[in-house]
Amino acid sequence: VQGQAIYVSGSSGSAADVEDDESLQDDMKFVQIAGATYSSLRDLRRLEQRQSSLRSFFSPVVVDALASQNIDAVLEPRECQLSILFCDLRGFSGKSEQLRGDLLKLLDRVSRALGVMTGSILDHRGVVGDFHGDAVMGFWGWPMEQPDAPLRACQAALAIAHRFHELQAASKSLTAEEPAGDFMMGLGIASGPAVAGKIGSADQVKVTAFGPVVNLAARLETMTRAFQVPILCDQSTAAAIQGANQAVDCRLRKLVSVLPSGFLNAVEVWQLLPDMPPYNQLGPEEMQRWEAAMQLLVAGKWPQTWVELEQVPQWDRPREFVMDFIRRHNFQPPAGWNGVIPQYGK
Repeated sequence: VQGQAIYVSGSSGSAADVEDDESLQDDMKFVQIAGATYSSLRDLRRLEQRQSSLRSFFSPVVVDALASQNIDAVLEPRECQLSILFCDLRGFSGKSEQLRGDLLKLLDRVSRALGVMTGSILDHRGVVGDFHGDAVMGFWGWPMEQPDAPLRACQAALAIAHRFHELQAASKSLTAEEPAGDFMMGLGIASGPAVAGKIGSADQVKVTAFGPVVNLAARLETMTRAFQVPILCDQSTAAAIQGANQAVDCRLRKLVSVLPSGFLNAVEVWQLLPDMPPYNQLGPEEMQRWEAAMQLLVAGKWPQTWVELEQVPQWDRPREFVMDFIRRHNFQPPAGWNGVIPQYGK
């Protein structure tokens, strides 16, 4: 093992003179202090290098926890209240076909788009849990408890939506081309108990989250395709936002209750409305009309539901989802109608 030393040279008299030389004793104390200071600085530099390397594998909130606690204790899987955010790129398949002759260019564009997602998750003190092909999963509430986890997840989702909106505008400009603007995105948020930490097999592990709430967030992200909206969340997340003590710059709209594929219980689907066109054009009157239409839908009064929905702006895509559902059933609720729309497939 390589070591380091401080070398001091000079001349002196006899050993007795050295012991009696106060100035020399002071110099020796100074050298000891300098050595101890240098050793501390060297240890600090090593810690900084270690943390820098860890940041390539862990989110900053995890690195902060690792710096002050036992690593095994921090990463040990445990159950906690989490908010999960699934972000999925749209347009990846088409772009991969266009760039199949230049996969490195495709990788660069996908990496930039994924960077928008991961950057927003980290900016809001979340953990990047996993990459699923062209999708990213982030979560809040671990390794330290975050009572405002649902709010942070929603703020991150809104930031992602706004950034993609800006990138798409830039990609259409005559003077700018932003590779990430080639893609759109869908975001699903769910909150509830889950297990988080070092999860995997004896051969390979990763820091992620596990549980039904993770599956629900993934399903909600998938549902954004059917509803043709950027962000959906579950009832638990919506309730946390509505009951937040602090001011929340979020607008929510309850859409419908859906039975997701593979689930035993229905889920209330809520839309998180970004402050950008066309979603910021839904005013109080449109929101009230939507609520009235959904009450009629659940009550089985589908002709009246249709009349109310015709007053909702045509560009509102959830309106088209519900009207198509009514049309496919010939304006008559199916037998045993309980107000829940089944979701076929994933």
